[in-house]
Amino acid sequence: MTTFDDDIDASSALPQAAVAAPASSPPTAPLTPPGTQRRRGDGFIGRFLPPVIMFALFLGVWYLYSTLAFEQAFQRRNALPYPHEVIQDGFLPFWDERQGTREILGYMWPTVKVTLLGLGISIVVGVLIAVVMNMSKYFERAIFPYAVVAQTIPILAITPLLTQVFGDRLGVRLAVVFLIAVFPIITNTLFGLQSTDRLHHDLFTLNKTSRLTRLWKLELPSAIPALMTGIRIASGLAVIGAIVADFFFNQGDKGIGFFIRVRQQAAADRPDMLAGTITASLFGVVMFLIVGAITTRAIRDWHDSAGKG
Repeated sequence: MTTFDDDIDASSALPQAAVAAPASSPPTAPLTPPGTQRRRGDGFIGRFLPPVIMFALFLGVWYLYSTLAFEQAFQRRNALPYPHEVIQDGFLPFWDERQGTREILGYMWPTVKVTLLGLGISIVVGVLIAVVMNMSKYFERAIFPYAVVAQTIPILAITPLLTQVFGDRLGVRLAVVFLIAVFPIITNTLFGLQSTDRLHHDLFTLNKTSRLTRLWKLELPSAIPALMTGIRIASGLAVIGAIVADFFFNQGDKGIGFFIRVRQQAAADRPDMLAGTITASLFGVVMFLIVGAITTRAIRDWHDSAGKG
């Protein structure tokens, strides 16, 4: 049986490279904080090439379906014209007052006005309702079911009631936008208010701050990211609400929804209808992007959800 000497030098049993420290070692590179590393696909090509490819595929499917589904050119035009036909017959000419892009933009302005006003009212009222619901569980249980009901009411079913209460012009359109857009603001703001760090609440309690001070300096600032998310969702819903109101309420200024509905009734006007629909969709995208930029600007310096780049 072989035994080892208890006093054997441990360094003699290890490789020399393992025990001898190198004379000089290169300095260790500092760690890059998370979120500042440039991820693959963050460049110009990575950002814009995928949506361009997807748009090209969408146009290809559109052309293919229109070609295969309709044998005659007039059938295709009256149902789903080619994209270039929508541009030629729907958007062109650009500056003719009676047709084309200028006419569409003339119908867009009332829709833009109703969307912005309705969204502003939804933000103010939605935040106030969320603050009241956050004050007490009793208030939350009393109000929240009716907020859900307001979100699920079919607008078409209560059109006569809305007309009777708000009139048949601007007021009823704002009411429709409010009913559709207010719910995400209420729910997201309430979630943000209730997600405030408990330790921060304890600190305010130790300092014996008032309920109003706690709300203004702690809960509302903490709820800003959730509130901005709710506004981003509500901005798209507000556009939908304004267009829906244009469909059902024809008094007062005519919006893009009225333009789409009238053009929808005549098969020969299908390119105009699609041009109006595309314009309304682009307005919704612009609203979403603007609110998203405002959100990033508002919270980027202190909240991780906005990113740093």
